[in-house]
Amino acid sequence: MAASTCPEIRQDKMRPFFCVSVVPERCMALLGLDLGGTKLSGGLFDLHGRCLERRETLLAGRSGSDVGTAITTMLSDLRLQARVSSVEISGIGVSVPGIAHPINGKVWAPNISGWDNYPLRDEIRAAVGPAGLPVIVDSDRACSILGERWQGAARGARHAVFLAVGTGIGAGILVNGDVLRGAQDIAGATGWMALDQPFREEYVQCGCFEYHASGPGLAGIARNLIAEQSIRSPRLSSIPFDRLTAHDVFAAHEANDPVAKEVIRRAIIAWGAAAANFVSLLNPELIIFGGGVFGPAVRFIDDIRREAAKWAQPISMRSVRFVPSALGNDAALIGAASLTFPAGHGDSTAIMED
Repeated sequence: MAASTCPEIRQDKMRPFFCVSVVPERCMALLGLDLGGTKLSGGLFDLHGRCLERRETLLAGRSGSDVGTAITTMLSDLRLQARVSSVEISGIGVSVPGIAHPINGKVWAPNISGWDNYPLRDEIRAAVGPAGLPVIVDSDRACSILGERWQGAARGARHAVFLAVGTGIGAGILVNGDVLRGAQDIAGATGWMALDQPFREEYVQCGCFEYHASGPGLAGIARNLIAEQSIRSPRLSSIPFDRLTAHDVFAAHEANDPVAKEVIRRAIIAWGAAAANFVSLLNPELIIFGGGVFGPAVRFIDDIRREAAKWAQPISMRSVRFVPSALGNDAALIGAASLTFPAGHGDSTAIMED
């Protein structure tokens, strides 16, 4: 079967991700959408995980129903392409950056304005119309670990954690082969992990861990250190505060900037403490580090492991593996697609159309 490289955002050393250019007749496809804080990705995948079609669009500051419109527009485009290619779609899986409520199908996404209780499932149902396709909406935490279990680093694992660090921080947790969800599908809201004392009002909005060690958190800590003037920063002090990002911090770290080195030192402590808590509480086979921050931060995984070993249950710590995501920025997208497996072929336990 001929294949062409799928348009993508991809980290070096990641497993190749291909879009199949020749589709067999009566091919069954899985349709996945991944809504992030800044962009929306979508794709069609065959039952072996091969990408048939890929789409991506920036949200460009959109909020509320405008984001919903972006989702239904991409969905319509992918469905049209499936019809043109004689591909049958088994269902629609959507990854969202927050909480997917299993009863009413609404979504809480704190990084998207107007999505405190957004009726996403109903909106997708209306867009699908009489086709009657099953619609499954799940958190990006759950989708990321499902993606890694299907096509990535967690293949064959029954106990694993996907620690996603990007705009926010969350964890997809696999226990005995099943996604750990909690009483209200909020399990894995790791940004609220308490890693610092005393409590500060800044932690109310996003949580202690996220405040210190997410992408925006790294930039925020750098701003604080520059403002305190306790450490000089030849590289970062020249960047306007409102434009300073985690990318700038990593670039400055490469140049041995003192503030950037201190920010990353503190982040390694926080990431290591969180990993130690997962090791001691869950006794996983592996912890997978992913999300946008763990592109550049992959180089610190060995340092994170050394920090975690100071705190974690020692027997559990000796057996656990710390690894980077095998799927990079596509883990949640591939996991969303996996939600729509035909009956008997996959895990479809989140928000599903009646």
